[in-house]
Amino acid sequence: MMLSGPVVPPRSGEPRQLVVLLHGWGADGNDLIGLAPALQPALPHARFTSPNAPDPCDQNPMGRQWYSFMDERPEKLKAGYDRAAELINAYLDAELERLKLDDSNLALVGFSQGCMMAIHVALRREKPVAGVVGYSGMLIDADNIAAEIRSRPPMLLCHGDADPVVPYASLQQAVAGLAEHDVPAQWHTSPGVGHGIDPGALEAGASFLKNAFREAGGAA
Repeated sequence: MMLSGPVVPPRSGEPRQLVVLLHGWGADGNDLIGLAPALQPALPHARFTSPNAPDPCDQNPMGRQWYSFMDERPEKLKAGYDRAAELINAYLDAELERLKLDDSNLALVGFSQGCMMAIHVALRREKPVAGVVGYSGMLIDADNIAAEIRSRPPMLLCHGDADPVVPYASLQQAVAGLAEHDVPAQWHTSPGVGHGIDPGALEAGASFLKNAFREAGGAA
């Protein structure tokens, strides 16, 4: 299986960066590709893609999911994480090869379950991506990070403090968990915001990505 989804080309010239947007549980690539126009002013040379997750959502067959929550046994969840990561990595590698770019020109942006997968994948890629921006997510598979971590890319985690779906406490838990493995993580709190992305968090993400690409050697 090869993932696919909507694409927004660069505003200017050939792609110099690739920004991959990983959507949340029950949505699809058409949902998160909507972030591209807001990020483009900071990243005019970036190609934005938003692949659809591989499986129909357990509770919303019109949407997609990266893995199932239905069976919460650790071994079942782990199998789901790893299968999704394999598919995402294959997609990333194919896109980078086609664009003649490398991981220093790649950033991951994820929302909710997509945030969880963005962090999971980035920590385990052989070469570090330029950066990761995660919205309204959490750190998954934490017990296996020590044995599996291969990269420590900079991350920005954003969360609304009124989130009823993924508790706000997940933000600091993720930051602390990443710090245990020397992964540099900044954070942004959106006061009064629920399970979503407000303009302040979106602006913070755009600024972070612009700086991350510059520091990684990817042209801004």
